[in-house]
Amino acid sequence: MRVHKALQGVELTSVDFESCTAPAKAGDFVYFDPPYLPISPTSSFTAYTASGFPLHDHKRLATSFYDLAERGVGVVLSNSTAGVVRKLFAEPPAIIDDVQAHRAINSKGDKRGLIGELLIRCQTPHEAQAAQAV
Repeated sequence: MRVHKALQGVELTSVDFESCTAPAKAGDFVYFDPPYLPISPTSSFTAYTASGFPLHDHKRLATSFYDLAERGVGVVLSNSTAGVVRKLFAEPPAIIDDVQAHRAINSKGDKRGLIGELLIRCQTPHEAQAAQAV
């Protein structure tokens, strides 16, 4: 019931991330949680939709990340520890943080638990100032 009440007057849409973030402006915040790039041949979940989210979509996402950061939008995204992810976000203002995330769902019980993933964020103004001072 609380969810129903909270969603009154809210418009839900299903659109591509580029069109969704186009109106974002300085001071806004965007969090991206794409299907993670696989880190092994058995990592098979790579899409939320039938059309998937292939590598070229991850490249578009990286371009959007940098565009949003340049516009002063706070932006964070999560992804796997795949090397290509690190390459897509290797340039400032991207900051890559390695984190351990708890996973409680897996078809194999012994595979549940902590797994490495990346949180990628844009530098804060304070971090950018400190980097320029060095």
